[in-house]
Amino acid sequence: MISSEPKIAETTATAFTIPTDAPEADGTFSWNSTTLIVVEMKCDGKNGVGYTYSHKTAAPLARELMKKHVEGQSPFDTNALFSAMRKAQRNYGREGIAATALSAIDIALWDLKAKFLGKPLCCVLGQMREGAAVYGSGGFTTYSDEQLRDQLGGWVREGIPRVKMKIGTHPEDDLHRVKTARDAIGDRTELFVDANGAYSRKQALEFAKKFGAECNVTWFEEPVSSDDLAGLKLLRDRVPAGMDIAAGEYGWTAMYLRNMIEAEVVDVIQADATRCGGVTGFMDAAAIADAHPLPLSAHCGPSVHLHLACAARALRHVEYFHDHVRIESMLFDGFRAATQSVMYPDLSRPGIGLEFKRADAERYRDDG
Repeated sequence: MISSEPKIAETTATAFTIPTDAPEADGTFSWNSTTLIVVEMKCDGKNGVGYTYSHKTAAPLARELMKKHVEGQSPFDTNALFSAMRKAQRNYGREGIAATALSAIDIALWDLKAKFLGKPLCCVLGQMREGAAVYGSGGFTTYSDEQLRDQLGGWVREGIPRVKMKIGTHPEDDLHRVKTARDAIGDRTELFVDANGAYSRKQALEFAKKFGAECNVTWFEEPVSSDDLAGLKLLRDRVPAGMDIAAGEYGWTAMYLRNMIEAEVVDVIQADATRCGGVTGFMDAAAIADAHPLPLSAHCGPSVHLHLACAARALRHVEYFHDHVRIESMLFDGFRAATQSVMYPDLSRPGIGLEFKRADAERYRDDG
C-alpha cells in the first residue's frame, strides 16, 4: 500500500429523490421516483465523485463506512479500502443496501485516484475501445401504446439500433405490446424484452417462442427470477435460435456473477457497478466474463459505466436507461449523451468525467 500523502480528509454521502417524468413499472415493481445516492470525498483540493441508485438509507451507511475506513487513507489504496469495507459488512450483510453503499464509495475512490493521476478513468484502467455501444431502455408497462411508440421510435430516429421494453405486468397484453414496439421500430432494429422475473418457467418459454416467431425478439432478460438458475438454464437451452437469455443485474458481488456464469444459465451476463462493488467489482466481473468467455452488458447508470465499458474486454453494450439518462443529464456536469449508437468519454476530463451539480440537486435532497 502507498503510505505517503495524499490522505482523504473529508467525505460525505447524500440521498436525492427525483420524481419520474411519468409513472413507471416493470413486471414485478412500480415506482414514481428514483433515489440517487451521491458520494463525495475531498483530498488535497481534489473531489472524488461516485453514485448509486438505492434506498436513502444507503447514504448514512456510506457515511459510516467512509468515516471508519476511508478518511485518513490514501486514495491510491483502492484494493485495500474495498476489502476493508467489504469485511466490515459481514455481520449486517454485504448485499442489497450495503452493496450499493460500498459501490458508490468505490466509484468515488477510483474517480479521485484518476484525478490525482490527471487521467480519464478508462485510461487508468487500460482503454480497450474508443466508445461504448448502447441500447435504448425503457418501454415501461405503464406506458400507453402511443408512449411506447414515441419512446422506442425516438431512439431509432436518433440512430440507436437496439431498444428494450418492459413486459410481465399484464401477460395477456404482452404479445400485443411487443408487436406494437416492433411496428414502431421497423425490421432493422433489434428488439429486447425484460420481464424482471415476472413469468413462470412455462409462461416464459411460451412467450419466448411467440416473441421470436412473431416479433424477432433477440434478447429476453430475466424471463424468470434471476435466483432460479434451473429455470434460466431451461430457458437458455430451449428458446429460439438467435434469442439471448440475459440476467445478472442483481448480482451484488463478483462471486454471485461468477456462479451464474459457471452454471451456464445465460448467454449474456449483466453487471451493475452501482450494485456489484463499484469499479473494483465491475472490473472483477468483466475479467471473469472474459475468461469463460461470455459477453458482458452493463446494467443502467450509463454515465458511471462509460469509462468501465471502454476498458472491459468482454463488453457488448451499456444500457441507456431512460430514467437514469434523464437524472444524470440534469445533475452531473460532464454527462455524455449517446452519439448515434455510441457513448464516447471526454478524454479531456480526468476520472469518470463528472462533477455533481449540488445546487441543482438540492431541491431533491432526501434526509427524511
